[in-house]
Amino acid sequence: MTSSIFNYLGFGNIDPAILFFSLSGFIILLIILIIVIFVQMSRVKKNYEKFMRGKNVRSLESEISGLFEDINFLKESSKKNSDDIKEMDQRLLRAYQKVGIVRYDAFQQMGGKLSFSITLLDDVNNGFILNSVHSTDGCYTYTKEIVGGESYIALGDEERESLNKAMNFTKQKSTGKSGD
Repeated sequence: MTSSIFNYLGFGNIDPAILFFSLSGFIILLIILIIVIFVQMSRVKKNYEKFMRGKNVRSLESEISGLFEDINFLKESSKKNSDDIKEMDQRLLRAYQKVGIVRYDAFQQMGGKLSFSITLLDDVNNGFILNSVHSTDGCYTYTKEIVGGESYIALGDEERESLNKAMNFTKQKSTGKSGD
C-alpha cells in the first residue's frame, strides 16, 4: 500500500503497520504519563485542601503573619539567652571557684586539728586565705590577700599548702577528691 502523503513526507518505503504500532505504543506511553500526572495532582489537591481546611485568604495571611512574629520573638529570646550566658560566664570568672583547706594542730597540745587554713580563689588566682588558729587561750582568725596566686605577706606552711591545693583545685575536682 502506497500513499502519496507518505511519499511526499519521505516515508514511502515504510510499512504502515510499523507506523501504526509505533504510534500505538507512543499513545499508550502518553496515557500512562497522563495517569501518573493525575495521581500526583490528586495528592497535591488533597494536601492543599487539608492545608486550607477552614481557612480563607485573610485567616491564612494572619496565621503566616503570626508565625513571623513568633519567629522574631524566638530570635530575640535566643539572643537574650546567649547574652545572659556570656554575662554569667564573665561573672563566673570573678567568682570564687577554687578552694583549698588544710586542717592542723597549731600548738601540738590540743589535738583534734581545730586550726585551719582555707583559700578561696577565682579563675585567675585572686582571692584570700582565711586562717583560724585555735589555742587554749582562744581562737584567732585573720586573712591574707592573694593576687595572681601570690601573697604580699609571708605565708606559713599550712597557708602555702592551702594555697597550692586551691590553685590545683581543677585537677582535684576532675578526680573527685575534695580539698581536705
